[in-house]
Amino acid sequence: MGVLMSRRQTVEKVQKVSLAVSAFKDGLREQPSTRQRAEVGGTRRGTLEQEVQEGEEEASAGPSQPEESSASKAAWERLRDGRGVEPEEFDRANRFTPPAFIRPKRELHDDEPPDISLEQREQVLNDEMCEICEVWTAESLFPCRVCSRVYHDGCLRRMGYLQNDSAVEVTETAHTETGWSCYYCDNLNLLLTEEEMYSLMETLQHCKIIPETCLTRDDFLHYKHLVHKQQFERPMAEAQEEQAALQFSALDPDKKGHIEWHDFLSHESIQLLQKLRPQNALLRLLTAKERERARAAFLALDQDSDGFIGEGECRHARHSWFRKHRKETPSCNVSISHVGPMSESSPDSSGSSKSQKTPAATKQEEARPVDWPGFLRENVAYILAARPNSAALHLQPSA
Repeated sequence: MGVLMSRRQTVEKVQKVSLAVSAFKDGLREQPSTRQRAEVGGTRRGTLEQEVQEGEEEASAGPSQPEESSASKAAWERLRDGRGVEPEEFDRANRFTPPAFIRPKRELHDDEPPDISLEQREQVLNDEMCEICEVWTAESLFPCRVCSRVYHDGCLRRMGYLQNDSAVEVTETAHTETGWSCYYCDNLNLLLTEEEMYSLMETLQHCKIIPETCLTRDDFLHYKHLVHKQQFERPMAEAQEEQAALQFSALDPDKKGHIEWHDFLSHESIQLLQKLRPQNALLRLLTAKERERARAAFLALDQDSDGFIGEGECRHARHSWFRKHRKETPSCNVSISHVGPMSESSPDSSGSSKSQKTPAATKQEEARPVDWPGFLRENVAYILAARPNSAALHLQPSA
């Protein structure tokens, strides 16, 4: 019996050795030859030499490279975490600590059409206590025009969200028809999930965009060219470049020659939302206040109360209603709390030569009826883009 067991063990050992030898031979066949490995190594050495040379050039071009890299790393971390730009030498001794922000997650039912009725109005109520200190002090609370949160101006100051002129602006606009967006709603980047945020960061890094810096017109157009070529593998057409130039002008309403980082980030965030999410998912981002304002807009246009408006009226709303107010100009005809006047750069404005259409084209536009669900779907991105307090137009409507 002992002899039989030892023979069996010997056979099993031989089989294991045979399997190991076969696996080793298969691995040798799959590996590249020595010459091929040398060629690959040479290629990698060339790439590393180029990287070292580029690093030396960057070091000679600017002072204190370690400081710049650490500052850039901190900026990317703030961008990833949705914290925005933190003031230099921010003294936290006598300030509240901003709450940790958790990016939203996509749900399974997000792509299904939401039930937003035109007839059933929603009762919009603001919170009773300050979002920060959770204390109720009635009239001294400043409501957000997008969500239901309310704040004390002192709490906003202690968190660093109100500084200098911004405090006066909040005081003047929070209780007016124009309204004021809180620090959650003012930042469109906070609507992105972690996956969407990483996608945006990869694009910015690929195009060598430095976070928390201003972009000139040339920088913006160069970025748009790179993104278009990366996505479609072909150069941007002339008409698309003109549209990008119009978008830059809309992001620079004061004609400073550059756009601020937070305006650029909000623009890119709303563009990414349009690209990655269906309209039904975008509709679920609307708050009760925004839905009520959209109802008021549609009902004001539906003069005969048949549940339909013309496409020209829908496009007019896109160009003029879902925008910020201009303090020096009168508001538009329809009274909606976040509605703004038409800007000079708008294709519908009288100064734009491209807005002139033939009577037949205008009549055809007016002929296509738009119902309430269609009105919401076609305007949802512009409603979301109107959230920031900045005067910049973060989503330029096409002509």
